[in-house]
Amino acid sequence: MDLQLTTYSESATADRPWLASRHGLDTPLTITLDTTLFTQDTHYTPPAPGQPRNVMRAGIPLGRLTATGLYGPWDAAATDGRAAFTGVLLTDVAFAPGSGRAGAALLWHGVIAAAHVPGGLDPAAITASTAQIHFV
Repeated sequence: MDLQLTTYSESATADRPWLASRHGLDTPLTITLDTTLFTQDTHYTPPAPGQPRNVMRAGIPLGRLTATGLYGPWDAAATDGRAAFTGVLLTDVAFAPGSGRAGAALLWHGVIAAAHVPGGLDPAAITASTAQIHFV
C-alpha cells in the first residue's frame, strides 16, 4: 500500500464595500449574536450545496439587547435595547441552522460608507448610539 499525504487549504477575501477606512479594524469587540432575530435572505443566506451553514453578511448594523446582552439587527423602533446603534458586523459569520447564538466581531469604531451597508443605512435615522462611527 502506498499512502500519500494530501493537503487542502481554502481562503476567502472579505467583500466589505461599506468599509471606508482601515481605522478601527484593530479594535473590534467579540460579541454574541442572537441569530433568532435575523431574517433569512435579508441578513443571511441559507445553506447551499457545499456550504452546510447559514452565512450572515458583514456590514449589518447591530444593536444590543438590554435583557440578554446579545446582539441583533439594529432597529430604531425597537424597545428591547436595539434602538441604540452599537456598530456593524465586521466579518461574515457562518452558523448552524437552528442555532440560537453565534460568535462575531463588532466594528464599533471606524469609518463606514453608509450607502454600501447591506440593506442600506440612513445615518440620520440613528438617534441613539454607543458606537464611534464616522459615516461618509
